[in-house]
Amino acid sequence: MKAVLPFIVVVALVLLVFACVSVAHGPRYLFGIIIPYAAVAVFVLGFIRRVVQWGKSPVPFCIPTTCGQQKTLPWIRHDRLENPATAMQVVGRMLLEVLVFRSLFRNLSAKMTDNGVIYKWEKLLWLAGLAFHWSFLFIFVRHYRFFVQDVPSAIRMMEGSDSYFQVGAPLFYVTDAVILCALTFLLFRRFYLPQVRYISLIADYFPLYLILGIVISGILMRHVFKVHVIGVKTLALGLVTLSPTIPEGIGAIFYVHLFLICVLLMYFPFSKLMHMGGVFMSPTRNMANNSRMVRHINPWNYPVRLHTYEEYEDDFREKMKKAGLPVEKE
Repeated sequence: MKAVLPFIVVVALVLLVFACVSVAHGPRYLFGIIIPYAAVAVFVLGFIRRVVQWGKSPVPFCIPTTCGQQKTLPWIRHDRLENPATAMQVVGRMLLEVLVFRSLFRNLSAKMTDNGVIYKWEKLLWLAGLAFHWSFLFIFVRHYRFFVQDVPSAIRMMEGSDSYFQVGAPLFYVTDAVILCALTFLLFRRFYLPQVRYISLIADYFPLYLILGIVISGILMRHVFKVHVIGVKTLALGLVTLSPTIPEGIGAIFYVHLFLICVLLMYFPFSKLMHMGGVFMSPTRNMANNSRMVRHINPWNYPVRLHTYEEYEDDFREKMKKAGLPVEKE
């Protein structure tokens, strides 16, 4: 049920939009104007709220996660990326983590055998995650052409490189195939591996199904069903300029695509997808391991009445002498 229930929810959302848009004209204003504005507002406010909450969380101790040699003596080689000691080294570590998922690259898989536990490198998960995130970013930026009247040359270059193979008409984008394969692998991995299937929750399956629905509806909208592209751009420009209109003949598949995107935006700030912002707020990543150079004092500490050794000896000096224990004062 952890895997089936979110699938049913996504399918129900798709059928709901199809039914409403196909039957009446009124719901098109709901799915084309009201819900997109509400989704953007929920996303922005929810994102800011989560980041502010994380920013207010006190970090009294130096707790970076490291797996390399800390900076110590000059003749001991210091691992600047795995154990950063300065702010610039932290920036370098964060860039590698955000852009190429360096920690995931070191992921290992464990397998029990008669001879014990065998570990081996697991690169498929790293490759699929890297392909999914970069393809998603590429597709997101590519859609910028719908929100401006004159498409920038950089977006045109991106489209040209993405449709380099020029398969069919309209042109086939490579990122569409890459993100579809990556999502299929990530979903299949949760079904196939018993360890991953055991720890997976509804919150893990739902975003995969949702993003998969967005990708499939986008591909169908481009290659199978007819969509009025000029009407889509008119609607997008109207939303951006705060003068929205609903053109005729856009097609129901577009409203399905747009509605699933809106659901993803509203779900984003309250889900595990917030790791997009959380990775920059994690003290295990954004802190320098300089505990040997800088003293970190817990701000929560309060003055405590200490019992010094001199006071201890004053209280028990005679008993210490009888027990043969040395004392500093006779």
